[in-house]
Amino acid sequence: MNLRKYLRSFGYAFEGIITASKEQNLKSHIVSAIIVILASYLTGLSRMEWYIVLLLIALMFTLEMMNTAIERVVDLASPEIHPLAKQAKDIAAGAVLVFALFSAIIGLLIFLPKWF
Repeated sequence: MNLRKYLRSFGYAFEGIITASKEQNLKSHIVSAIIVILASYLTGLSRMEWYIVLLLIALMFTLEMMNTAIERVVDLASPEIHPLAKQAKDIAAGAVLVFALFSAIIGLLIFLPKWF
């Protein structure tokens, strides 16, 4: 294994994170994550609840980044408007929405009993 090549791959990964963090949707997820982490701290979540919250946040970031990557590849492969390109982008965005909704439900199940 080439150590230089291996270490360079981390640089590419960080570049990808920085590029993705400039996207409007990921920015909104970052703001939401900060709010949830603050609420988690103030609520006094158990260790297991922290694990769940942090896992959901990490998965949300990951899924949003995958959605962005899919959108970029589709735009590259099909610069003109095409029904299949639109479907691919819509399905990827739909996956993010489904996860966000279920994350919100899980969050409510964790937080509401502690607040009421």
